[in-house]
Amino acid sequence: MRPIPTRLRRLSRAVSLLTALIATPALAQPATTVRLGFFPNLTHAPALVGLERGTFQKALGTVKLEAKEFVSGTTLSEAFAAGQIDIAYIGPGPAINAATRGMPVQFLAGASEAGAVLVARKDSAIKTYKDLAGKVVSVPSLGNTQDISLRHILSEQGLKSKADGGDVTIVPIPPADTIAAFAGKRADATLVPEPWGAALEAQGHRVIGTEKTVWQGGKYPTTIVIVNTRFAEANPALVTAFLKAHTEAVTFLTKQPAAAQASVNSELEKLTGAKLDPRVLQRAFARTRFTTALDADALREYAALNVEAGYARSAPDLAPFLRK
Repeated sequence: MRPIPTRLRRLSRAVSLLTALIATPALAQPATTVRLGFFPNLTHAPALVGLERGTFQKALGTVKLEAKEFVSGTTLSEAFAAGQIDIAYIGPGPAINAATRGMPVQFLAGASEAGAVLVARKDSAIKTYKDLAGKVVSVPSLGNTQDISLRHILSEQGLKSKADGGDVTIVPIPPADTIAAFAGKRADATLVPEPWGAALEAQGHRVIGTEKTVWQGGKYPTTIVIVNTRFAEANPALVTAFLKAHTEAVTFLTKQPAAAQASVNSELEKLTGAKLDPRVLQRAFARTRFTTALDADALREYAALNVEAGYARSAPDLAPFLRK
């Protein structure tokens, strides 16, 4: 029998503790506040423009919106499990992990596809995926969507992480910190969501894996929208209102790209303290697609990759978690 990876045991213990916090059902009461989780990444652009333009708050009316940013899906899913977040923009990896471990989660809609690239430090010798052997590669966090994608890339090349008996060191580094990490030579490469990949490329670092070569020719979900099931049952009108605002944000991103890029840049500056070069943001936009569609088949394939990566023993039936 294949031994259970150390990271899976640790993740299982952490999630079991978090699940215990929400195991006792509470009486459903109408919400006066909607707590939203998201990342300051382009792959979460519907959240960024929904906040910057006030679309969400307008849709929710007198119900207050509280938005909180996270650096990765792993940390966001912990907050979600602890009952601190009602609705979230999150990668499919952590969302599927939540479903696998029995958290009260429902998948509401798609948000973005592709939008992640593998970048090698310009003074490294890395030019292909094969060259990752013996190198240090960063991901936003262990167990997140990019981490799962990276482990699949390594598997296809006959490579493994050190934790699995190979020689590739995988380290967690928040996307916004990858520029400093490259400057300090703390990572040789990174699989990172946009716009941070484009920002690294603008500094002369090499893209060795585009959004189309990471997986499925770029036709894969990078961010989806989830909701706490108990919150949804108690507040169906709020969920419907939020989804309407989410659809407006996606339409704005696809129909008015120039204005949308300015909106995203404005919100990113507010969150990170730095505005991106418009040319960097334009390149990042070209690698990312925005959609409300939820690709169930791709999610099921991602669940299989989650097992391959060692974060789950088996792929769950996702049908009960998909919004009807």
